[in-house]
Amino acid sequence: MINFVIPCLLGLEGPISEELRLMDIENVAAENGRVLFSGDEYTLARANIRSRYAERVQILVGSFEAYSFEDLFQGVKSLPWEDWISERDAFPVKGYSINSTLFSVSDCQSIIKKAVVERLRQNYKTAWFEETGAVRQIQFSIMKDRVSMLIDTSGYGLHKRGYRPQSAEAPLKETMAAALCRLSRLRTYHTLYDPMCGSGTIIIEGALMAMNIAPGIGRSFSAERWDNIPESVWRRERELAKSLEKRDCDFFAYGSDIDGKAIEIAKINSQRAGVADKVSFEVGDVKNFSPKTERGTLICNPPYGERLGDVCEAERLYSVMGQAFTPKKGWSYSVICPSETFEKSFGRKADKRRKLYNGMIKCDLYMYYK
Repeated sequence: MINFVIPCLLGLEGPISEELRLMDIENVAAENGRVLFSGDEYTLARANIRSRYAERVQILVGSFEAYSFEDLFQGVKSLPWEDWISERDAFPVKGYSINSTLFSVSDCQSIIKKAVVERLRQNYKTAWFEETGAVRQIQFSIMKDRVSMLIDTSGYGLHKRGYRPQSAEAPLKETMAAALCRLSRLRTYHTLYDPMCGSGTIIIEGALMAMNIAPGIGRSFSAERWDNIPESVWRRERELAKSLEKRDCDFFAYGSDIDGKAIEIAKINSQRAGVADKVSFEVGDVKNFSPKTERGTLICNPPYGERLGDVCEAERLYSVMGQAFTPKKGWSYSVICPSETFEKSFGRKADKRRKLYNGMIKCDLYMYYK
């Protein structure tokens, strides 16, 4: 049995836990900023390929308390690194320390590297490691003197689906865009709107979710290059994910933006994501928002004061949105925004608010559905 950790943006622990359970993954437990679970090599591949909201998938090699560099060295050395790292593999070390006695990250990196080398020397009976093979990225976290030692399996962050080589200014992470769709209860029969769509991330993630297309099915992962995980594992999990797709659903999405260049990028991205037949993009100003259907789910990430360069300009935009997004039966509106006065500018109090982090920016998801 392998123990895993998924680090995530604060506020997404619940959606990640839910999606893991829906994948038939066991021992799922949510903590602040991360979700723990366990399984085998198929679990490793499945979580990487199918998770929409996770930042990456890590193997938890072990945890222990450390109050001195000697504690750190001995704790790391006691872990079974030989189970995951061969004589030829590269094993760089990175990590962080928060509210702990051992606060020097560079010193911790050096000591952890020495401890892993010492453990591997004893097991492989060699004095030198060339590190020319596959990369086994070692990551450490030290929180209040509790050390977690991990090996990354994803490589590039899981938000990098592969369809967005270009993006408009201040893009929303794909993982967060997917989470907004999940929190807005997007369904396979819904019509999705984003009248400030930028490079189309919310629209594309909504289409991928509605059709149940695995977000990582078209990209590779660092653990695919590991010799202790057969290629057949990845092939089987991709075939399983493919079998679960629902491309004939009634979903459709409309994206618009005042920036014509962003719209052109959105069209290219939707083609690369394989959802172009389920989405439509056009140039348009949010003040002229005019829905094409009687019912709709609207989700948007408007420019913030920091991004606009003028808080007053942001407030004017929120007021325009309030006038354009009129309350009516069959419609819901979700807006992610860091402004504490958004509701006042928008002109209506949200039916529900949920705290989220868009990168390092603390935001609220303002939801209107009455």
